[in-house]
Amino acid sequence: MPNPTEPITRARILIVDDQAPNIRLLERLLTSAGYHRLYSTTAPEQVAALVGQVSPDLILLDLHMPGLDGFGVMAQLQGLLSGERYLPVLVVTADLSVEVRQRALGAGAKDFLNKPFDAVEALLRIRNLLITRFLYLQLDKHNRGLEATVQERTRKLEIARLEILERLALAAEFRDDNTGEHTRRVGRLAGALARELGLPTEVALTIERAAPLHDVGKIGIRDAILLKPGPLTPSEFEEMKRHTVIGADILSGSMGALLRTAEDIALTHHERWDGAGYPSGIAGATIPLAGRIAHVADVFDAMTHPHGEPAHDRRDEAVSYIRDESGFAFDPDVVAAFGIVAKRDRLL
Repeated sequence: MPNPTEPITRARILIVDDQAPNIRLLERLLTSAGYHRLYSTTAPEQVAALVGQVSPDLILLDLHMPGLDGFGVMAQLQGLLSGERYLPVLVVTADLSVEVRQRALGAGAKDFLNKPFDAVEALLRIRNLLITRFLYLQLDKHNRGLEATVQERTRKLEIARLEILERLALAAEFRDDNTGEHTRRVGRLAGALARELGLPTEVALTIERAAPLHDVGKIGIRDAILLKPGPLTPSEFEEMKRHTVIGADILSGSMGALLRTAEDIALTHHERWDGAGYPSGIAGATIPLAGRIAHVADVFDAMTHPHGEPAHDRRDEAVSYIRDESGFAFDPDVVAAFGIVAKRDRLL
């Protein structure tokens, strides 16, 4: 693709005129000036196809032709005559009245050449349009390069951000699960449930990435409570409940969908469908869907992998419990999706 640092004569020029002698005249003029990548047609209805085939840098277009005239040709090429591609059209016509000029400019023409034309003037107008064309192409190439660079940097930042969030989730999980696998399993199952519920791909992926942060608030719970081997006293359990609020506070204030979803999950993954959960005792659909999904995923994994141990024969018990608690602890729709996922992914 030519650019301003290369010879302007490398440009591809398409000549459109229903009169073959007029085409030959322009071809001789252009050839004498060093232009050799010339294309032409006397059939204006073929111009759109030719443009697709040869990708011209300039079109020399007669206005008054039988059938499809120059205005019709420009109408067919409208998408190429404006914007970043800047495909210039030089109108060649004997009629340069104000009305015709205005109409041609409105249709996408960039300049005019009056018949009969002066050879020097014609070559200067052609050269000026081609220089502008190549500057536009060079700018477009530069912009695309910048866009690719920005996209690559954005991708790397996203990877780094996800890694930081994963490590944050693991930092909380390692306090009472030295494998750190609970967070990953909850994320995977939450994503599967979201997809089974028919949520958009991007939303399901966000839930899958956010769910591992559900217990990040454990960072703020004392070891004496978090690691206590026996049952918690009522006052200790009240303190344990605070991990939901602590987690939401840690994740709050973000403008991004991922952290907003993670905040919802951290705060509400212990709320119950019947309103008997914590920390707020909200019920039903007032609980964010991401929280309802994470609740099922968290309970299933906690029952089947107690204290980070491998899955064992409590899987049937866990599935039965989740089904029995449909409409009580859990959203019935999420439970139905869980039943499908459990069979499909052999969680039973």
